[in-house]
Amino acid sequence: MAGGQFPKSPNKFHPTTPSAVGSRNSIVQEGRDKIDEQRVLLEETTDKVLNHIETKLAPEVLEKLDVMGGLKEKLYRYVNQHYVNMFNRYTVTMEDEFLKKVRDFTDKEESKGLNRYTPKEITEMLDKIGGSDKFHTGEIEKSIVNMYGHLQGHIQRGVNDLETETNAILRQKTDVGAFVRGENAYSVLKCVFKDNAMRPKYVYDVKLSINILDSELISPVYHYQATLETLMKDAIQKHIHELIDHQVQTLNEDLIDQGKRDLNASEMMFERIKKIENYTGDEKEDEKSKRYTILAKRFLDKIEGLRAEIDEQDKDPLNIRDNIKYIIDQENIRNRGYNTSVNSLTSILDTSKLGYQVCDNLKNARVCHVREYESTDPAELPDERYRMRLAYYDLNQLREEKREYDKQMHAFSVQVAELWDVTHAHYESKKRFRSLIDLDDLAGRLMTKEWRNERKSREADPEHVLWNEIGQMYNENTFVEKNNRTYEDRIKNLKNKLKYLRNILVEMHEFQNPIERVILDERINYLTLKFNDFTYLVNPHHIQPGVVLDIDITTIKRKLYMLKGMANVLNEFLYGISKGFADAAFATYSRRRSTVRSDIEQSFTEDEVKEEFFESQFKKPGGESPAEAVGAVDLSGKNRPKKKSTGLKEL
Repeated sequence: MAGGQFPKSPNKFHPTTPSAVGSRNSIVQEGRDKIDEQRVLLEETTDKVLNHIETKLAPEVLEKLDVMGGLKEKLYRYVNQHYVNMFNRYTVTMEDEFLKKVRDFTDKEESKGLNRYTPKEITEMLDKIGGSDKFHTGEIEKSIVNMYGHLQGHIQRGVNDLETETNAILRQKTDVGAFVRGENAYSVLKCVFKDNAMRPKYVYDVKLSINILDSELISPVYHYQATLETLMKDAIQKHIHELIDHQVQTLNEDLIDQGKRDLNASEMMFERIKKIENYTGDEKEDEKSKRYTILAKRFLDKIEGLRAEIDEQDKDPLNIRDNIKYIIDQENIRNRGYNTSVNSLTSILDTSKLGYQVCDNLKNARVCHVREYESTDPAELPDERYRMRLAYYDLNQLREEKREYDKQMHAFSVQVAELWDVTHAHYESKKRFRSLIDLDDLAGRLMTKEWRNERKSREADPEHVLWNEIGQMYNENTFVEKNNRTYEDRIKNLKNKLKYLRNILVEMHEFQNPIERVILDERINYLTLKFNDFTYLVNPHHIQPGVVLDIDITTIKRKLYMLKGMANVLNEFLYGISKGFADAAFATYSRRRSTVRSDIEQSFTEDEVKEEFFESQFKKPGGESPAEAVGAVDLSGKNRPKKKSTGLKEL
């Protein structure tokens, strides 16, 4: 074909030619001035943000605000840069996808005309590969959906960044709220801001732990060692609840069609509970039990105890259990949730320009370590850095974690008690003969021997209230505290004990440093450092089964570069893998009949539009009593007492 035969080819690219790709003067613009429209959009957005700032801030704050060239110009450039970035991403994605599809479509149309010039054998071969009746627009439609999806994602990311930066400018402070936005605050397990040990004046150390429960995950996570039977039962359970939800929704719609009010949240819950028996049962050994309606008992018996791997000597591709495992492995149910979480985290770090030198993905343990730098020595690392640990915990792991945490807390308590005894023994040994220094000396001199013996017997009594110089008691005998160990009282008590022991040494020796004081000071400093590191960790008693993301961030106080970047990463990560918290009362809300009636226009016509339900129930001729409502739930309200008017009207 000649080169000039198709002057309007999809390959033609020019900024001003109307028929070219990427043209600013495209035929479909119909005389619109895009530059002027963009200017109006930017000015309007800038004015809105500026008015919001001027309204929220006090006049004396506005006068002292550092503008450096004008606050409006700053906001204009700031908003302009975000819009340019968003539309550049969209333009590149749209041009690439659309140009590729147009080329493929053009090639297919041209290939249809080639049949007349080709031998019969090639034509038959092309028909067998795929004739004209086999081509459809499905791929192009999918591409258009992907284009709009990319556009929405880019715009959403830009809006999120704009919102985060604007909130940071308005708040002018650093706290947990600036790190995690309000709709994701429920997932925070622990967040601590503290000064860096090496540079406390200039650097922050931030510890953040996020707990995403199993019920909140979009794609559920399973351990690699989970049995095939567990995966199958979970899939069947999900299918059963989908069927129950569909039936309850159908019942609710039928009630609305009959003119009755729809079911509220509690009634829907009871209806779902009543329909469970249609699909489940407790008879595990009965093959005719309803629990085996969806999948027969013989199939579940075949895969009992089967895990992710089969020994080579037991593998038989013609067995039923091996083929069931093959089908489940093809669905990738076991690895889908965990791999999705890791892919989401690493891809967001890449697009957010937060690189990482270490990605230690322990797939079988469902743990992934990501660090910005390979070294772990704080003295060698810069002041802007991060590291994170993504892990999945089930009940068995948490049970062991709790047990080990309790042992460690008990060990610290024992060590501090031993240090307490040694320090007080050193204190008693330095007293002069018959000297008066504290209350014990005075009691030994003034009180009788019987009083001192009675005091010792009270202290030896197990029912006696424990007492030390700190004067703080443990509150660990309540039912809630026994089952959810917080150790708040014990941690406070042990820290105050260490502080008290340090003060005793200062009062005893002041500026002198004998060998006894050096030894005790070293032990107190060591226990204080280790105990602070231990309490800095997350208490496993308050972790629920699900995904836990631990992030350790070090950032400069005046820059907060890593903090702001990680805030965007975290919120996008939560949005990608978590369904979020949903209140059942809002989730089950449906429109009332008063908003869909035909007389909602309130027109003053002669023929009044009436609802058939009230016509049939309350206006029957002959004075008949109202008929009882038909349905699974009696909603007629005929025996309900009349409520007093409260002045509030139902919407």
